Amino acid sequence: MAQDEKQRGAHGPGRAADRLFRVGAVAYLNSRPLVCGLADDAGVRVRYDVPARLPALLDDGCVDAALTPVIDLLDPKRAWKVVSDACIGCDGETMTVRVFSRIPPDRVRRLWVDPASHTSVVLARLIWHECHDCRLHVETLADTADVDGCEAVLLIGDKVITAAPYGFTYQMDLGAAWKSVTGLPFVFAVWAAQESTPTESLAARLSTARDRGVANAAVIAREDGPRHGWPAAVAETYLTRNLSFTLSPRHRAGMERFLAVGQAHGILPFDRKLVFA
Repeated sequence: MAQDEKQRGAHGPGRAADRLFRVGAVAYLNSRPLVCGLADDAGVRVRYDVPARLPALLDDGCVDAALTPVIDLLDPKRAWKVVSDACIGCDGETMTVRVFSRIPPDRVRRLWVDPASHTSVVLARLIWHECHDCRLHVETLADTADVDGCEAVLLIGDKVITAAPYGFTYQMDLGAAWKSVTGLPFVFAVWAAQESTPTESLAARLSTARDRGVANAAVIAREDGPRHGWPAAVAETYLTRNLSFTLSPRHRAGMERFLAVGQAHGILPFDRKLVFA
């Protein structure tokens, strides 16, 4: 690492930036604790988008780091690294990654999926493979509001709470299902960057933002939850109890288990090891 980058990292995230880091984050309530205070950091500019589009922003150089769906780290055409111990994960129920079905889950063979989803689609396929010994046929929804003809649909994000679909008898929370099958947490997204990008000072900023956000999660829920259409009390439970924001050893084990099982079943065709900064 260059000497000037070491000096910037040594001064920590509170110092005015010597360079501007552009980061891409998901535009959901679940990202708010991870970006807490970054809008006031002169060294960081945050751009928001849905999870499935963030990898392209990193590919195209539009951002220096992105809150990236875990499965995109395996693409052999990319040379990405995990740059922070901040993440979006769970250790059980997520509330916002859910399959709705009109028939019992063990009879579901075709799943319509939210176009904003990415890692969650692979997770659903793994859950059905592990629990029901079947391979799901996956179709992408053109419009998540148009689910009338779907026997089963995977939805993610705020809409699961604010615009849950009607007429579905069964629901499955995929975070809870994963915990039931493996006993491990699940990680949906991590901060990633190109391996060649110096990220020590950015990593410090991201960890500090996460720590600040976790400490103020209840306040964030009360203020931002209603803006996203959430009842404040439900948002508070979501951010303080359901979600995990630190890539602990157990979360890392869950992430690596997910990727290994996906590769073993041929659901993830990539054979690349994770790289951690």
